Amino acid sequence: MVRQHRDNRSKFFRVKCPDCENEQIIFERASTVVDCSVCGHVLSEPRGGNANIKAEKLATLE
Repeated sequence: MVRQHRDNRSKFFRVKCPDCENEQIIFERASTVVDCSVCGHVLSEPRGGNANIKAEKLATLE
């Protein structure tokens, strides 16, 4: 049996809300709309594969 080594192809991002400057961690391939937990501003929207991130990316977490 052949085992394939698969790297983690997905990432998490630490983003900052443009309205209230709250920092939040979101998934790169989110399948639902992600709102800010403080003010409710839309941070990311699903787009098929990767999500459309509408906030400032501060860091990439793996």
